[in-house]
Amino acid sequence: MAGVAQTDTNSQSCSPGTKRFPAVAEIEAQVPTRSFRRGAGSLLLNTTGGKVEPLAKMPPRPTLWDFFELRFMMTRNHCFQSANKALHSGADEEIVLACLVHDTVQELIHTDHGFWGAQMYEPYVPPRTAFAIRYHAALRFYPDTRAGYCYPNEYREMFGIDYVPPPHIEASYRFARSHRWYGAARAVTVNDLYSFDPKAVVQVDPFAEIVARHFKQPPEGLGNDNSASAHMWRTLANPDLPL
Repeated sequence: MAGVAQTDTNSQSCSPGTKRFPAVAEIEAQVPTRSFRRGAGSLLLNTTGGKVEPLAKMPPRPTLWDFFELRFMMTRNHCFQSANKALHSGADEEIVLACLVHDTVQELIHTDHGFWGAQMYEPYVPPRTAFAIRYHAALRFYPDTRAGYCYPNEYREMFGIDYVPPPHIEASYRFARSHRWYGAARAVTVNDLYSFDPKAVVQVDPFAEIVARHFKQPPEGLGNDNSASAHMWRTLANPDLPL
């Protein structure tokens, strides 16, 4: 397949199998979508039932859990399931944390979300966790049978059978592949979910202690601490302010 690096082909088979991956439209239909409106109203949450509600106000000193509860509505179920899979597979806590937050930046932007996500979390997480967040988005296009990662069937639908990743993704893949933390970034792709259950309920209690140990929550609140990525958290907290 064009654009897909054939790595570690001498090891175990990486067959896509017979499991049916849902169409992208099926997934999107079950995930809330957001729309913006300037003026009297703030950013609105448009649920699948067509009900439109104002976005809840953030507390003065928001924590990561506040963002999960009040802003990460589109990605939290996916991320919770990914972290749960990593936890039960025996991944270490830095990787579980990376899985827990790896796609949350997509509440802000989709393009190059690995780079954006790493930038948003770098001031608050271990360097290895930030590395895993940064490079998972590139590694997902390249199978690694030794690690147990196959090219997702969903990507053939989303990007096309002949999709070739752009040069900066290829360069990122090659850099990460030779890095000592490659396994951490690869683990995020292995524990990512390309056919997830939108109705699944994951208990977040097991992640609370992991976040407490490895996430540097600023006492001023995310967005108020003048970190290099504070502006990203402020934008998520108040996306419609004309400032």
